[in-house]
Amino acid sequence: MEQIGYIQPLQHEPSNPVIYHLTLGNERIRLNEALGNTIQITFLGEKACSYCGRKIKKTYNNGSCYPCYINRAENDLCIVKPELCHYQAGTCRDQAFGEKHCMQTHYVYLALSSDVKIGITRKTNAFKRWIDQGAISAIPIMEVPTRKIAGEIEAHLAQYIKDKTNWRKMLKNEISDENLLEVRERLLDHIPPSYSDYLLSEKQIYEFTYPQISAPTKMTSLNLDKQTFISGKLLGIKAQYLILDQGVLNIRKHTGYKIALQC
Repeated sequence: MEQIGYIQPLQHEPSNPVIYHLTLGNERIRLNEALGNTIQITFLGEKACSYCGRKIKKTYNNGSCYPCYINRAENDLCIVKPELCHYQAGTCRDQAFGEKHCMQTHYVYLALSSDVKIGITRKTNAFKRWIDQGAISAIPIMEVPTRKIAGEIEAHLAQYIKDKTNWRKMLKNEISDENLLEVRERLLDHIPPSYSDYLLSEKQIYEFTYPQISAPTKMTSLNLDKQTFISGKLLGIKAQYLILDQGVLNIRKHTGYKIALQC
């Protein structure tokens, strides 16, 4: 059956393995059931802003039109550099957004998706964040009251540990054998005393598995602007990627693209 609609980021449910859904129009497609099947994706030549819905020729920051890109709080620089959060200075683009997303309890965590990395997330958003990064395991190490404080800690600890995921290694399941608890213990010496009260005494590791028949044999990054028709066997789903025998497609990157899907 063919489904038509504008791409939204993959939705998922923590399970073993993770359950993935793609929403197109009014349909919510359970992608796990298409594993092993040939799927076809046709870009229909239209794009729409994921925020205001207006038709656009180019998307910014994974689905925004240009006005939403420069005006919405979701696209501010402090989203990627949280230590620069300026909510308390009174200059947040959207105070309600700041209260809901930034002035909330955050975790500073370690995650293993390629190498061990440091990261931050709202406490209530932790599972979504870890799955979106393709983590096979994660452990919260600190709990702090705001995004800004979490960002300051992350920026400091990034001097001693990676803060980014190697997406190619993550999709190929080339994962470090480092122990998260051992990495946690090594990092404790680098946490400034002014932040030590935020350390979590509980050491719970969360683990994730993903629907995947095999690792990709081709690491070609598929792009609907260059290849308007994509057909291939669905080998797996991990983070925000569809893993096909012809390459890998970053769904989040194509937010707002109108497609026809057959699977």
